[in-house]
Amino acid sequence: MKQSKISRRSFLLGLGPLSSAALLAACGEAASSAPASSAASSEAPASSASEVPTVPILTEDEFPVTDGSTACIPLIAQIMADTTGMELEAAQSAVTTNTTAWAWRNLGLYGDTENGTRLIIAYEAPESVKEELKADGAPLDQKAIGRDALVFIVNEDNPVQSLTRQQLRDIYAGKITNWKDVGGEDADIVAFQRREDSGSQTLFQKLLIQGGELMDAPTELAPAMMGELVDDIAEYNNAANAIGFSVYYYISEMYSKPGLRLLAVDGVTPAANTIADESYPLCNEFYAAVRQDSGPDTPERKVYDWLSTDAGRACIQKSGYVAAQ
Repeated sequence: MKQSKISRRSFLLGLGPLSSAALLAACGEAASSAPASSAASSEAPASSASEVPTVPILTEDEFPVTDGSTACIPLIAQIMADTTGMELEAAQSAVTTNTTAWAWRNLGLYGDTENGTRLIIAYEAPESVKEELKADGAPLDQKAIGRDALVFIVNEDNPVQSLTRQQLRDIYAGKITNWKDVGGEDADIVAFQRREDSGSQTLFQKLLIQGGELMDAPTELAPAMMGELVDDIAEYNNAANAIGFSVYYYISEMYSKPGLRLLAVDGVTPAANTIADESYPLCNEFYAAVRQDSGPDTPERKVYDWLSTDAGRACIQKSGYVAAQ
């Protein structure tokens, strides 16, 4: 069957594809090892949509070339399985993705090539990529299909259980530099970020920083890959003074790491139910997108439309994500 493909340009930039199977093998930890503060609440909210039977709408060979964010790999595989009738394990092996930024580029800038991306399932594009697409890209149709959240991760030995949004802003602006100033031990705060073009950095800038002051992170504190950030926080000098961020689904379901814990923000712990009702303060949608010139009978348009049906929402919930209402 046809597998998801990536653009040649992303290879040249050293942003090779991330396969579902390879990612799961590299993680080394199952979802049952989720951070302690979220493990008890990681179940998706119950819904009658989860009981909707799946009826394939495409053959395996018809499934469109699809790209997306790292945290969306399991969802893309489930969409492929549900819309074609193929086994989920086979779909997981077929999925490859790039980073959030390159997924949007591959659709908007290169999606009209022979093997170009036809559909993406991704988090919000960085502002720089939005500008690229506005200047040179094809018009896109996009819609929110689910909700996730920006979450903050600390070592489980860190006694701090919750921070306010303002305290987090001050930490990342370099105004609060010691954990004792927020109720913790007398230890310097080591604040990790992601690189500018990553999906989680985009959410961090949008949801928390909001145009405010942000200190530059040294290269060693701005890992390129989402999993590297999680590893670095867990392993940093074997100490409990590091902090970083990710998206909830990735850290709770895909790349959980022993020794880490999620922080509550403004007193609310991130969990599926607090993301669904948006009581957790740092929530944001993720999207499906196709090119506007994709006709109604094209495979990508059929999948795009299907995602708004009861079966599509059931697929999203079955994968462990919070579906958009």
